[in-house]
Amino acid sequence: MADKSLNRTELVAAVAAESGQSQAAVNGVLDALFSTLSTSVAQGTKVTIPGWLAVERTHRAARAGRNPQTGEAIQIAASNGVKISAGSKLKAAAK
Repeated sequence: MADKSLNRTELVAAVAAESGQSQAAVNGVLDALFSTLSTSVAQGTKVTIPGWLAVERTHRAARAGRNPQTGEAIQIAASNGVKISAGSKLKAAAK
């Protein structure tokens, strides 16, 4: 497991330094990216950045389950989730 993490502020600073852009500009681009990503996924559109990642909405059908405390049978409602898949370049970077 990774013992290090990169929060948003550190990410913005790193991208700004790498690209030569201001942190405000990079922050605005990240805001726009996440806004577009969430809107697209909410509409059911798969978003793919070839080689890096793919994000898509998934659907889980309604199903029967059990309350773990009482053992009583319950009905679990249908729901949507999000699936994020790593691309080949991201997988290669993780080796």
